[in-house]
Amino acid sequence: MQSVFLIYAEFLKMSKKNRIRLFAKEELKEGDFYHTDESQAHYLKNVMRLKIGDTLFLFDGQNGEFECKIFQISKKEIVVKIGQKVFDFEKSPDIWLIFAMLKKENTDLVVQKAVELGASKIIPLQTEYCTRFNLKKERVRAQIIEAAEQSRRQDLPAFEDLMTFDGLIEKWDQNRRLVYLNETGDGQGFANLADKMLPPAALLIGPEGGFSKKELEILKKLKYTVNVSLSKRILRAETAAVAALACWQAFCGDWK
Repeated sequence: MQSVFLIYAEFLKMSKKNRIRLFAKEELKEGDFYHTDESQAHYLKNVMRLKIGDTLFLFDGQNGEFECKIFQISKKEIVVKIGQKVFDFEKSPDIWLIFAMLKKENTDLVVQKAVELGASKIIPLQTEYCTRFNLKKERVRAQIIEAAEQSRRQDLPAFEDLMTFDGLIEKWDQNRRLVYLNETGDGQGFANLADKMLPPAALLIGPEGGFSKKELEILKKLKYTVNVSLSKRILRAETAAVAALACWQAFCGDWK
């Protein structure tokens, strides 16, 4: 028991500097040098107060995660020496999240949680009843990277341009199951349909006002769709997105 307490005590002594994790915007190889961009340099130097010789971890979305050390610090960049690989690259399950646009803060929440929960692609959707606003892809990309860094995810999900409901259906690959959440309550539970939702699959979440009658009729007629209800309660759209991804991971993904 004493050894456990000693290990925990050492963990508490660890500086936050030893647990900094950043996404590298180029391929990483042991022994090479990585040059940060200006925003990363500002974060490491001015926010985290790193010095030459301090340790951080980098991942590149294709080769895994590496233990690295600060080699050189200048005004606009930091040069990092890439050390040994500490985690091999691991790809997330092939599950997409398609969600009707929400208010700005709720859209931010859905994107962040989709990354943490392992969605491989995120698609914003324009439906008949959803909120409309301009979505800045650069801002969303920054949110995705930050969420991946925080959650120790090894890959980054793709983020698609805003699609219309009709455009999504027209271009859909019928080999991928389209699982839509039906707030009217006539769908079945996740546990009963798990065998019909195996990857490749996608989760489709409607807006706060729900899908229109026309949209639901279209979804019900398609042979590749799965009609799911989460519960008898009406969930907020952002809650439904998080709950659906968690259920899918538990029954069909990498939580099994």
